[in-house]
Amino acid sequence: MELVSIRNKNSQTNVNNTNQALVLEEVKVPDVGLQFKQKPFIEANTQEVSLEELQHNCIIPVFSKDNEKTIAHQEFIDVAYNSVATVYSGQVINAPEIRVSHQIKGRTPDAIHKSAKDLLDHERTQYFERMAFIMRIPSIVETINGNKLSLIVGGVRAYNHENLYSKKGFEKFKFFIGFQNMVCCNMCISTDGFQSEMKVSSVLELQEKMMELIQGYSVSKHLEEMKNLSNYSLSEKQFAQLIGKVRLYNFLPKEEKVVLPELLLNDNHFNAIAKDYFADKSFCKNEDGSINLWNVYNLLTGANKSSYINTFLDRSVNTFNFTEGLSKAINGDSNYRWFLS
Repeated sequence: MELVSIRNKNSQTNVNNTNQALVLEEVKVPDVGLQFKQKPFIEANTQEVSLEELQHNCIIPVFSKDNEKTIAHQEFIDVAYNSVATVYSGQVINAPEIRVSHQIKGRTPDAIHKSAKDLLDHERTQYFERMAFIMRIPSIVETINGNKLSLIVGGVRAYNHENLYSKKGFEKFKFFIGFQNMVCCNMCISTDGFQSEMKVSSVLELQEKMMELIQGYSVSKHLEEMKNLSNYSLSEKQFAQLIGKVRLYNFLPKEEKVVLPELLLNDNHFNAIAKDYFADKSFCKNEDGSINLWNVYNLLTGANKSSYINTFLDRSVNTFNFTEGLSKAINGDSNYRWFLS
């Protein structure tokens, strides 16, 4: 099935009424020109590819001991589309934005004696070890602190998490539903809308687990939690304290570190965050040096764009948990106080 933007006459829906499971008939329409260009949702070492390239220009890895095929990247995307279209029947669904990394190259048998520089296009084979995608649902939107957010779904597949030298068994996927800040294309994902290891043995089982996650996700709860971040601010001194403490975090003795909340971003991320505290046009500090936690959250998610595909979603969720923890620390009732004291 082609992945396209679709809309019915009643597609503008209030976010409080979006958790109903409905059935969408399959619609086959070419997706020409439907994907609009914006900032990428992840950068790092990734490149953009089209669904057509995955379908026609990439081989499908197999489990070597029984030659059973893996669930291909394009199948993962297709199942995600069908799941979302079923739950959010009648809503606009944009064509997927797909990013890949770690290209695995090969060649056809008839080119066995050729040097690499002499290979013709039809003699080359490839697949991508890691793939991430998102699909926006732009008819379901909300505004937080002047920023427009669009509902979004997406996932990650990393073949390096599979044992392709064995027999076919459970395959692992990461899948989420959340929001994207359209000012900066940063991802806003909560624990309730994310499954870090979706183990499945078939496409049907994958769809069942996707549907379960999508239907169990509360749009209104996630939005309320994000809106609440705007009610809290850090002073310049507290922000500086935070930057200093996160640099100490990874060097703490094990017995001290284990009692603190988990923080997955590293020093490189916080170098970018410190820079953007002054330089980011949308989320920088106020004139008095203070900065609200909504802006802090977006500095964190912006820095996370430099993460590799296989760590990107876990870090996205961790940034939300971390920022929520800071809001509790401001009230003095959280073990996140260590980062501000």
